[in-house]
Amino acid sequence: MHTGYTQPMRTAYHLRPATAADGAFLGDMVVEAANWRDGPARSRYEVLTSPDYGRYVGGWMRPGDAGFVALTESDDPIGAAWFRTFPRTDPGFGYVATGVPELIIGVRPIWRAHGVGRALLRRLSERARSEGATRLSLSVERGNFAATLYRSEGFAVTQSGFGRDTMVKRLR
Repeated sequence: MHTGYTQPMRTAYHLRPATAADGAFLGDMVVEAANWRDGPARSRYEVLTSPDYGRYVGGWMRPGDAGFVALTESDDPIGAAWFRTFPRTDPGFGYVATGVPELIIGVRPIWRAHGVGRALLRRLSERARSEGATRLSLSVERGNFAATLYRSEGFAVTQSGFGRDTMVKRLR
């Protein structure tokens, strides 16, 4: 008799375009992204009321926003990646230039390292390219294991800031 807990296989998921109704879930993913480190987590309220993070979901889905949501076979959301374009006067963490969309990505911890982030990143890169973007940017805190994924998908550090790096992928 087996009495221990066996973690279920986590490989079956699918992606769909994000809609205006996904705003709350995207907020959850911003919170996941902000709390990537071990240690005390910042509350949802603290993260989303911060102008630094709230900008990534406030007013979702405005013109120029696009994204994808990853779902389990039973349609439970497990991750999302989306982009927004910010003006020079109100830049995001990963702002590099006017007209360059900034990527935001979050995956529920239990689904990390199962290909979900990579699939979302690739699909979003395809979307940005199809909309005429020549580059896609993001910001990653130093020490975040996701930086390895970003590098493997063609992102390169273009600017180093206080505790974080801005990375850019050329889409041509």
